[in-house]
Amino acid sequence: MGSGKSTIGRLLAARLRWQFVDSDARIVAATGVDIPTIFAIEGEAGFREREHRALCEIADEPEDIVLATGGGAILDPRNRRLLRQMGEVIYLEVSVAEQWRRLRHDRQRPLLQVEDLRQRLEALAAERTPLYRETAHWRVRGDNLRSDQVLRQILRHLRDLYQP
Repeated sequence: MGSGKSTIGRLLAARLRWQFVDSDARIVAATGVDIPTIFAIEGEAGFREREHRALCEIADEPEDIVLATGGGAILDPRNRRLLRQMGEVIYLEVSVAEQWRRLRHDRQRPLLQVEDLRQRLEALAAERTPLYRETAHWRVRGDNLRSDQVLRQILRHLRDLYQP
């Protein structure tokens, strides 16, 4: 959460001339309501099932895409397998301190509407970081970097990967 997946994803897609897909935006478009509403009505489990179905649909599409998932998509082992099969998975890793700095005023993310945001971010990181690392083919550390700097690292990695 707060790693810059959507921002970096849009920049990368534009540079590659690929389509950018945000799985959360797909869910919102399909349901006609925002994510907090889905959480309020269906709970996290209901949202996670919608998320998995959206990722399956996206995986079946033939276009070259840059995909940004919600931060919790990684929790479902089916999603972890699917993402690795879809292509190169890049983990944008940021520290809890950086997440807190970026997200401390966020009022849209249901899981962050708590009294002690730093404690929640630490708990989420403890649960999710091992899963991100397990799933990713490669990772880039985003603390103290601008979006263009992260993008350059990713482009270098992809160039090295596909043009040895």
